[in-house]
Amino acid sequence: MAGWHQTIIIGNVGRDAELRYTQEGTAVANFSVAVTERWNDSETSEKREKTTWYRVSAWRKLGETAAQYIKKGMQIMVEGKCHASAFTRNDGTLAASLELTASNFQFLGKRDENGEAPQEDFAPVSDDKKENDIPF
Repeated sequence: MAGWHQTIIIGNVGRDAELRYTQEGTAVANFSVAVTERWNDSETSEKREKTTWYRVSAWRKLGETAAQYIKKGMQIMVEGKCHASAFTRNDGTLAASLELTASNFQFLGKRDENGEAPQEDFAPVSDDKKENDIPF
């Protein structure tokens, strides 16, 4: 039986999208997204938060669009396939990262000085490669 997974994140861009091209000439843009969860601790009533960072790659036309518009601080929703990757840091310690290959994204706005996102209306942007195009 074949498997399938999809991940959707909403967070703030940690660095501007950077565009590069593979040897075959395929565009790929890379950027990072911080997803911060906030809650009140039920035992201490303290406000708590946890931030998870995702390394995002967008390919082909989606990557070119990302490189043109995605800037640090803006709020974004990204949909795609996520996988964990382990690596060794320069100091020899082991680490892991979450990597998300985007299939589409939607701009949700940019933070103001108070950390709030304004109400802007942006259309979703999708990868031009569709695996299951339905003609109706």
